[in-house]
Amino acid sequence: MDCIFCKIVSGEIPSSKVYEDEKVLAFKDINPMAPVHILIIPKEHISGASEINENNSAVVAHIFEVAAKLASDMKLESGFRIVTNCGPDAGQTVNHLHFHLLGGKKLNLQLG
Repeated sequence: MDCIFCKIVSGEIPSSKVYEDEKVLAFKDINPMAPVHILIIPKEHISGASEINENNSAVVAHIFEVAAKLASDMKLESGFRIVTNCGPDAGQTVNHLHFHLLGGKKLNLQLG
């Protein structure tokens, strides 16, 4: 498979890991849009939000649990944002489900 996030999960491509368990990996975004910009991805390849189903949806709940833990660990008490894009028109550039955890400053409201 030629998926950059799968290669990060397998260790073929290095990343700045901030969290890892048996289901997910979280690492710093290489092009941060906020002081804290972490990507949280399932280790299982799911191409995007449109591929979530009853067989793989539990990992999404786990991702939100990890996001809450990371936000707490990173002292984002004043707030944070969690974003996922699905498809090219929404801005998805890597076809592997991923969630952006953003915080560390007041974020602008931009809904496109």
